[in-house]
Amino acid sequence: MSNRTTRDQIVEAADRLFYRGGYEHTSFSDIADVVQISRGNFYYHFRTKDEILDAVVGARLAATRRMLDRWQLEGETPADRIRSFIDILIDNRADIKRYGCPVGTLCTELAKLDHPSRPEANELFTLFRTWLRRQFELLGRKRDADALAMHLLARTQGVATLASAFRDEKFIRQEARQLHEWLQSQTEDTARAATR
Repeated sequence: MSNRTTRDQIVEAADRLFYRGGYEHTSFSDIADVVQISRGNFYYHFRTKDEILDAVVGARLAATRRMLDRWQLEGETPADRIRSFIDILIDNRADIKRYGCPVGTLCTELAKLDHPSRPEANELFTLFRTWLRRQFELLGRKRDADALAMHLLARTQGVATLASAFRDEKFIRQEARQLHEWLQSQTEDTARAATR
């Protein structure tokens, strides 16, 4: 097994454990047990838990960029691409119901800890905000694109938090449906304004 493969396995295991149990409550031993490597081999790749956190955040940023790029290619219109963002609530509903949003839970925990990696983790939200703002601009909403992006981010975070608190999949589906209706109303408002 190559060093890169072992390192990748460590990062993937840590990512899952940080999401499910929290960064603070995940130990080196927890991660080593999942990957099934010795502590000595573990330390060859990472000397501190903060190094692992940095690698996890880096991996999440890379995965988020790939996902946004895919949505950009697959969506014919800005509204289609925004729908892809809304649909992550449905696509990830089982995990969201149990653990909340992976981005929101990590950012919240690091904020509570006043952890030095908090700004890097917050970059995940910035990626979504910037991408959504661009989609709303392309939809013809240049003046309020950032406000709409932030509204959608806030709403999805609230849905994830409450769905996790109440373990309610029906709530996720209901809120996703309402967000699709909200997006449709934003699209119709833009179309009406363009015909005036």
